[in-house]
Formats: sequence, structure tokens, C-alpha cells
Amino acid sequence: MHIVLNASILRAPRTGIGQYIAGLSSAIVKLTDTQIDFFAGLSWSAQPPPSTMPGYSRISTLAKRYLPNAYSLRRNLQQKAFNHGVKRLRPALYHEPSLWPLEFAGPMVMTLHDLTHVHYPETQPADRLREIEKRVEPALARAQVILTDSQFIADEAQRYYGIAPERLRVAPLGYAERFRPYSATEQASVCAELGIAPGQYLLCVGTLEPRKNLPLALDAYAQLPEAVRQRYPLLIAGMAGWGPQALQGRLGTAVSSGQVRLLGYLDDQRLAQVLAGARMLLFPSLYEGFGLPVLEAMAAGVPVVLSATASLPEVAGTAGTYCPAEAPQQWSTAIMRLIEDDREWLLRRRLGLEQVQQFSWANCARITTAAYRQALE
Repeated sequence: MHIVLNASILRAPRTGIGQYIAGLSSAIVKLTDTQIDFFAGLSWSAQPPPSTMPGYSRISTLAKRYLPNAYSLRRNLQQKAFNHGVKRLRPALYHEPSLWPLEFAGPMVMTLHDLTHVHYPETQPADRLREIEKRVEPALARAQVILTDSQFIADEAQRYYGIAPERLRVAPLGYAERFRPYSATEQASVCAELGIAPGQYLLCVGTLEPRKNLPLALDAYAQLPEAVRQRYPLLIAGMAGWGPQALQGRLGTAVSSGQVRLLGYLDDQRLAQVLAGARMLLFPSLYEGFGLPVLEAMAAGVPVVLSATASLPEVAGTAGTYCPAEAPQQWSTAIMRLIEDDREWLLRRRLGLEQVQQFSWANCARITTAAYRQALE
């Protein structure tokens, strides 16, 4: 089986969809006889693009700011490069891992990660939202099979878009081997560099954008006793996303106290080390199609306090400590319990390590290749 996979997002700093492409494609190649050619936006390769294109974020930001119809212009350029490669390579099937498939004459499989654009349109930049609304429904109608990361999103796809169940396949995500419990020795270099002690900090992971609901984490943290905040700083790992200006004032005040620290974007290995050393992960997101940082934290032996929203209970199961996405006092209480009660902390750690055994990129690859075969049939 010969497929083409749109991997152009790997040119950007790697976040959720980028991790999906990297983890899934690696497992497919390792476990099946599927041949994958990767489209990298304007070029092609037999391997996933290995790293972020230098200056990508700055170039992308400037293009959107100064070029009229930047999304359409980029798409037209990509379509021409895509057509040229398809004509030369002649793949049997095209897999699009995001909402905007390119034109392709043969069978197409599409991954629908979430419906954020439906439920929280205000959390999307206006120009991006226009492109999504223009393209997503025709794309879903064109795809032979639609993959989702969770049953929650599959159910939403049926309700909102009227997609027949037989065209949907749920392929839960996996986690990389680097996400595991680390010894104090393994954490030492990163912790020393950041001036923190293993097990002595709280962590938020995610792009700084409205949907991630970071203000709730800041409110909950601010309600902790001063002595606790002095002992357990709150670290925030993630690159700036759309709309971070709304957070700047809040973050500036919190950071000036010395108790909240912005780490920015962390590369894969560095993130795994920082995550493994946290006392807990705080994940107050308003809406997720899966919630990969939750899975990665549990795999690292780190308890998670998270919102009881969307797909997150599917991922965390009984291991998660759930709080409403709009109740900072309940979050503060849950945080204090996991700080003060070692027995509860150990229980959540054990349950998390058990929960992640249900998830793997190998399983995701098996379901995905079955979807490929279904589309080809």
C-alpha cells in the first residue's frame, strides 16, 4: 500500500498534530508494509521532515499580517507542489491529518481531531476561521473514511455533520517512549538549568491560546497559601499562540512574583524531562479532541488535575482528578490534596501508569491502516 501523508505542519514547532504525524507514521512504517511519501508543504521526502524550518514562526506571523489572503496564497502554492509530486509518485491514497485537505483525484482519508471551530469560534483567529468554514464540510464529504482521536469527537461528527458511522473510525493516540518516569539523576541537568527541584513544581503544558483556559490555572494557583507557592512554583511550557495579548497582563503580574515561570516552547526531550519532574500537571482546557499532554503526563508517572470536559475523561479515565473548567477554588483544593496527601498522590500515579497501557502508537497505526484499506475498497 502506497500513501501520501501531508506532513507540512512538521515545519512549524511541533505541537499536537505534529506529534500525531510523527508518532503515527513511525509506527505505520515499523509495523506494516505501507509505503509513505511525505509532503512537506513545498517539497517531498521518504522520511518525515526532521525538524522545524528555521524562522518558521516569524515568517508565518509576518505573512499573515502583511499579505492579503495569506492562507489562500499558501494553499495555492502548496497545491501546485502537491500536484507535481502526486503525478510523479502515483500514490494510491492520500491521508490529510488536518481540516484542509488538498485536491486529490483518488481515495482520501482525513483525521478530524476536534470541532473547536464549532464550539469555540471565538478562540480562532478570524481569517483562520473563515478558511475552516469554507473548507471543512466539503472535505468531510469527500473523504472515504474519517479518523477521530476519540469516541467523543466521532459522536460529535455524527451529530453536527451527519457523517454516517461506517465512515468513521476512532484511532486513539499513543505516546512516545521518552515519556516515562525519570530518576532524579536523569532529571538533574534540566532541573539545575531551570533552578528547580524534582517533584517541587507544578506544570501547565499547551500553546498559550484562549481554549487552553490558562487564566483558571493562574486563579487556582493564586489561591494556594503563600508558603505553598513559594515551595511549588508554577511552570508554563508552551509557545505563544493566537490571542496571547489577553493573557499578558495576568502573566506579567504572576511572573513578577517569582512564583510563575514561562518556559516557552520546549523541544521533545526537554519537555519529557520537565514533565517527569512535576508534582502534577494542571490541564484546565475548555475543549480537547484528545489531550495528548494528559496521556504523556500519566506515562511519566505524574498525576493530572484536569477539566471534566469533552474527550478528556476518555484519556484520563479513573486516574484523573477532575474539576469544573470554571471553578478555581475546586482546582485549588484538588492541588492542595495532591501536595499534602502522599497516599492520594501515589494512588493517582499508579492509576495513571495503568491507564496509559490502553494507548499506543502501534494500536493507532493498526486502526489507521485498516481505515486505509477500507478507503481503497
